[in-house]
Amino acid sequence: MSSDHKILIVDDEPDIRALVGGILEDEGYDVYHAATHQETFAQIDAVKPDLVLLDIWLENSAKDGIGILEDIQDLDREVALPVIMMSGHGNIETAVKALHIGAFDFIEKPFKTERLLLIVSRALELNQLKRENKFLRSTNQLREEREIVGKSSAAEHLRSIVSKISATNSRVLLTGQAGVGKDFIARLLHEHSTRKDKPFMAVNCGSMHPDRFDIELFGCLEGVQGEPERIGLLERSNGGTLFLDEVGDMPYETQGKIVRILQEQRFEKIGSTSPIELDIRVIASSSYDLDALINDGRFRQDLLYRLNVVSVDVPSLKARQKDIPMLCDAFSKELCKKSDIEQFTFSASAMSALMSYDWPGNMRQLRNVIEWLMIMKASTGKTLIEPDDLPPEIISKLPKSVAVERHEDLLAMPLKDARASFERDYLSAQIQRFNGNITKAAEAIGMERSALHRKIKSLDIHPQDEKHGMDSAHEMGKNEPLNQESNNKYQKTG
Repeated sequence: MSSDHKILIVDDEPDIRALVGGILEDEGYDVYHAATHQETFAQIDAVKPDLVLLDIWLENSAKDGIGILEDIQDLDREVALPVIMMSGHGNIETAVKALHIGAFDFIEKPFKTERLLLIVSRALELNQLKRENKFLRSTNQLREEREIVGKSSAAEHLRSIVSKISATNSRVLLTGQAGVGKDFIARLLHEHSTRKDKPFMAVNCGSMHPDRFDIELFGCLEGVQGEPERIGLLERSNGGTLFLDEVGDMPYETQGKIVRILQEQRFEKIGSTSPIELDIRVIASSSYDLDALINDGRFRQDLLYRLNVVSVDVPSLKARQKDIPMLCDAFSKELCKKSDIEQFTFSASAMSALMSYDWPGNMRQLRNVIEWLMIMKASTGKTLIEPDDLPPEIISKLPKSVAVERHEDLLAMPLKDARASFERDYLSAQIQRFNGNITKAAEAIGMERSALHRKIKSLDIHPQDEKHGMDSAHEMGKNEPLNQESNNKYQKTG
């Protein structure tokens, strides 16, 4: 244990201070002593301890341990100073009162060395997590990145829902295709909640091995399955938010344990019978049809009931195509800033190509494409992206009207003819993008419907299939199958 950790022992008995101090010093802690209220705060001001061990009963002190605890809680600190209460003749009422005031834990004398060291280690580890969370917030990076970008109706609706539910403690189930940004929304909900100063812990249920799931989630005592003593993600997130990402992949046996924990608001570490009180907000996500999983016996209906207090369907990128220019700008600004290179922009034809693409991988795929462009163009010094700069996965899917071979044709034309040719190709691509729906095409490009009809006529464009009111969202791509299995009945469509 690093000697960077400083522990203050407050007890009126010198023998107790010496005994406890010796145990802690053997573990490498820096130990300081106090016997009264006045000495306690003199030491806090002088050495700024990371943890206080505080006896309940103090003779010749202006205040007893409970009074000192209350004063410690009133200190103006970015992260509260953790306090472990000690007593040789405590009772349940005293312990409950101390915990209610803000004590981290309560330990009765005489205590076993192993228990003392376990509680001290746990308190310091959780306090370190709080400090790290505080540092991340102080850099303001999280807040800058986590805003819903876009002005489409889908983005505005999502922004409105997040605003309404972020301040509540209600459990939330986020649904939607893979890659739409459900983890992004989960963090946004946490950062705009009353728990924003507490930990946010994410559990990727799909990537964690089933044999490790319970240990990582609940933690364990030393020796369980040959493990060292471990603080699980539930305990790490206490007071904050726990995000169960792709909850449909959670082992069925673990699902039952989660149901009980959500009902009782407490749990036990593996190998322990001592309950740990839990105060967390749970946000879950799934790109699968959980009802289909329930029907197949792979997901518990009672867990779905408890998770699905508020349901938010995160729209696909195809439903937010109007937002693609703003998203491209936001991603390129973020990534280029991190790499300390000049931000690149997109030509009108390149942006038209991006907006014509279906984006089966949604927001994740768009961000990856922007990062790919940044890497490929960084060495050239080129800052304007043209259609032929786009990755093959997009070029191969483009309609012929915006394909790369048109680039050389345009360069050979006079300006007037090139402009007309580009407008013809651009409008044809937009009309094709919306399956012939002139109203939606006009809205997307910012023209009045009547003006677009006149432009179509003047450019001699012949829409093959004008389908007013068709919802392109019905043609969404499918998600990745559950646990990489080819089982279409679990896949959600847009």
